[in-house]
Amino acid sequence: MAPAIDVDTPADIIQSLKAKAKQVDLSIFPDGLKTTGQHPPLEDKIYPYSAFPKRIEGPTEWKAEDYANNPERWVHQFSEEELDEISKTADDFIALGKPLTGINKDNFRLPGLEPALITMRRELINGKGFILYKGFPVDEWGLHKSAVAYMGLGAYLGYPVSQNGHGHILGHVKDLGEDSTQIDKVRIYRTNARQFFHADDCDIVGLLCICKAEFGGESDVASIHNVWNILQAERPDVAELLTQPVWYFDRKGEVSEGEDPYIKAAVFYLETADPADPGREQRVYCKWDPYFVRSLSRFSDAGVIPPLSAAQDEAVRLLEATCERVKLHMILDVGDIQFVANSHTLHARTAYRDFGPDTGKPRRHLMRLWLSVPEDEGGWRLPYWDSAEKKRGGIQVDDTPPVARLDAD
Repeated sequence: MAPAIDVDTPADIIQSLKAKAKQVDLSIFPDGLKTTGQHPPLEDKIYPYSAFPKRIEGPTEWKAEDYANNPERWVHQFSEEELDEISKTADDFIALGKPLTGINKDNFRLPGLEPALITMRRELINGKGFILYKGFPVDEWGLHKSAVAYMGLGAYLGYPVSQNGHGHILGHVKDLGEDSTQIDKVRIYRTNARQFFHADDCDIVGLLCICKAEFGGESDVASIHNVWNILQAERPDVAELLTQPVWYFDRKGEVSEGEDPYIKAAVFYLETADPADPGREQRVYCKWDPYFVRSLSRFSDAGVIPPLSAAQDEAVRLLEATCERVKLHMILDVGDIQFVANSHTLHARTAYRDFGPDTGKPRRHLMRLWLSVPEDEGGWRLPYWDSAEKKRGGIQVDDTPPVARLDAD
C-alpha cells in the first residue's frame, strides 16, 4: 500500500504514488496487482454542495416497494445447467492445485454463464445496485469447493481486494466472541452486533451464506440516491454538511508505516469529471460507516482531532433513520449469494444470536468478497488517486500478502 497522502499533495507526488503501485513484489503478489488501500480524497476532486443535483432520477434511485413484491426483478435461482457449469469449472480449478488467491477469469472459464454475469455486473454498477442469487449447493460442495466456485463467480464482477490488515481476500462474517462495544479496536463483522447502514471499502461486496443464525442476522439495502432526494427535500442543511470534507474516519490500527490512523473526508461526493467526455453525468457517490466515525474518541479526547459537532451527530442519526425509512429487507438462506454495490447503496444487518453449543448446529457464517472495478472497466470515477488502479480501495497494510482461508481466524 502506498503511503497515505494529505489532501494538498502536489500532482507530482500523486504520480509517484501511481508509479509505486505498479512496483509490486511478484513473490508476494504473483498476479502483479496489490490492493492500494484506504486514502483521503483529493482536494481538487471534491465538489461544493452547490454542484450537487437537487434531485436524482433513474435506475439507481429506487424505493423498497419497487422490489419488495417483485422478487423476479432482483432474485435469480441458479438453474441446473448453470450449477453444472460452475461445478465442473470449480473441479477443474481444484485439480490444477492452485491456491484460491490465484483464481481469475482466465482459469475459471464460464462461457455459458458469462453473458448473464456481464448483464448482472452492469446492473450492479449502473442500475439498482443489488442482486440475490439462490441455490448454491454449499452443503453438497463443502467449504473448499464452495469457496472456489464463489470466488470464480466474483472474478467476473471485479478484482478481489484485501478486507483487513491480515490480507484476507476471502473474508468470513462470523461471531468470534469479540466485544462489539470496543469499536475503536473491533471490526463489527466479527461480532453478532447490529451493523448500521454502511458501505464497504470496495466497489462491490459479496456475501455467500454458509450457515444461518438461530435468530436475526437479516439484511437491509437502501438506495442512497433515494436517501439523497429525501434529505434534499426535508433537510438540505444535513445534505450540505454530508458533502463537506469535515468528517474523520477511523482506520482502527490497520495502517501501513508512516500513515495517519484516521482519514479526513466527506460522506457524499460527485463523481469526478470525465476528461474524454466533459458532458458526461457526474453521479452522487457515498462512502459511509458510522462505526468508523464514532470510534475516534481516543483522538478527539486528546485534542488531536475535533469531536463530532452537534450538527454532525444529528446528521449521523438522520442518515441512519432515513435509510431505515426506505430499506429493502431480505433474508439470506443457506446457499444464497448477495452482491451489493457500494457506490450508490448502503447496506445493514440486524443483530443475531447463534444456536447454542448444545444444539450441535454451526454458527452463522457468511463468506465475503470485496471486489474492485476500476474506471477503465466500468467503475465509477472516484475522488482518490487510485481510482484507475485495478485493485483500488480495500485495506492493505504494508506488504501483507493476500490470503484466502476457508474459515474465520
